[in-house]
Amino acid sequence: MTEPDAVPDMDELLAQVRKQTEEVQRIQRTVEAMEVKAASRQNEVTVTLRGDGRFTSVDIDQRAIREYDARTLSEIVLEAVNAGLQKLAEASSAKFAPVIEASRSQQ
Repeated sequence: MTEPDAVPDMDELLAQVRKQTEEVQRIQRTVEAMEVKAASRQNEVTVTLRGDGRFTSVDIDQRAIREYDARTLSEIVLEAVNAGLQKLAEASSAKFAPVIEASRSQQ
């Protein structure tokens, strides 16, 4: 058991920082390699985006093109895009949660 007023070992602290930095970098690579799919509520539009936030596809159902005017269709596309961004944010947070929790427990 260490004393509460003891000076921490600098080599130990640096080793912990290096380990956490390596873990964060590993998770960042994992997140960037992720691919997330999301859709509008009625699946008229489906989007795919990578972990780096770049969209790789936007698929619009032919029925939706015939059925909706441009303004409505653009709203549906935005709905799918925002759903994709939300899903990516949630997946990214889930990946980083263990590192965040570990750093909190060390404080």
